[in-house]
Amino acid sequence: MIDLLQPLANRLDIFFADPISRCVLLAAVLLAHFGLRLTFYNRLNSMGWKRATIKRTEKIAFAETWLTPLVLGWAFFQPISSWVRGESSFEMLPLGLLAYAAFCLVLGGLFGFLWLLWRPVWRIQHVPAKRSVELHDVSKQTGRTLARTRKCRWAAKLPMNQIFEMAVEEIELPVVGLPEQLDGYKIAHLSDIHLTGQVAPDFTAHAVSIATQWSPDLMALTGDIVDKQPCVAWLHDLFSPARAKDGCYFVLGNHDTRVSDPDVVRDRMTDAGWIDVGGKIETVSLRSVKCQLLGNEWPWFTRPDVAVMSESTVNFRLCLSHSPDQFDWCRRNGVDLMLAGHTHGGQGRLPLAGPILSPSWHGSRWASGDFYRSPTTMHVSRGLSGVHLLRIRCRPELSLITLRCPGS
Repeated sequence: MIDLLQPLANRLDIFFADPISRCVLLAAVLLAHFGLRLTFYNRLNSMGWKRATIKRTEKIAFAETWLTPLVLGWAFFQPISSWVRGESSFEMLPLGLLAYAAFCLVLGGLFGFLWLLWRPVWRIQHVPAKRSVELHDVSKQTGRTLARTRKCRWAAKLPMNQIFEMAVEEIELPVVGLPEQLDGYKIAHLSDIHLTGQVAPDFTAHAVSIATQWSPDLMALTGDIVDKQPCVAWLHDLFSPARAKDGCYFVLGNHDTRVSDPDVVRDRMTDAGWIDVGGKIETVSLRSVKCQLLGNEWPWFTRPDVAVMSESTVNFRLCLSHSPDQFDWCRRNGVDLMLAGHTHGGQGRLPLAGPILSPSWHGSRWASGDFYRSPTTMHVSRGLSGVHLLRIRCRPELSLITLRCPGS
């Protein structure tokens, strides 16, 4: 093995001959190490595992993320420092250390390339939807103090934190396959309410009020409604004022599993006048067009029976899904429009690069925005709130969507 690696080591020594280039290589290995852990973290939080299992795995992964480079750096400090200073060659480094560095660079480079490829700035698979955005300082507009706890008050004062700056986004969304009768159909889309008790319910009430004043044809809520049991009592007062011509529909998300019985959330929302489509298929008439309205709560709850879907001939299928990871399921089953949330837009967004964190099997590829992959158009909301009281360049979103036939 050593004889086989000798020529490669010699070439690397020539290419990385000076200390600066070796420092750059070392930094690239460390960046790849942390990038792979971020990739793992994003995928972990897309799983349908029990919350306790995910949190335990998170803690172990977080510790490993920092311990691995620290332990390797401490154990091999002398050979690494000697190599960085240009006093020794690659072949003097431990084989296991070189193997791990190669693993990080190869796999990290692959995921890094895909991460760069799907940056929002390139607009790959994005739908060119027209947007007009109106910013609401909800605290000023309601005249209420929205932070209910010391932690929330502290977080709200952090520079650039936008947790109470609601973006009301009116979106003209072209939908391939949209029947002409539904051109101009209005959907108010709310997602990720996250009633934790940290934020006053007035914040959610403001969103519901604005959505209702818009006079939508249909209102949709795509999960993560309640995090804390006491907040279940808020549901009726918050959501019963909502009105839409063709009804208000909802599904649950992963955070709704945090209450003692998620069915109580379903019951309270139903009592407030909302229609539960979680795991169900509703055949409805929208402007005299026969449509199917589907609720996909996978992998935390259930999704519609595909066999039942195929039995009915309809002109349009609309799916409410908590996670954008169900995009391919929708495509396989002929869904025309999918509404989702879950990812919070990444919670924070870098200039140009966009989101980093995103609890999705596809990382931050579908963190927020409008996408099309035949035959399905998907809108992903940044959501209205969250457990983490921090939003940087990523305002809470209330989506007011007007459906359009492409080219209309």
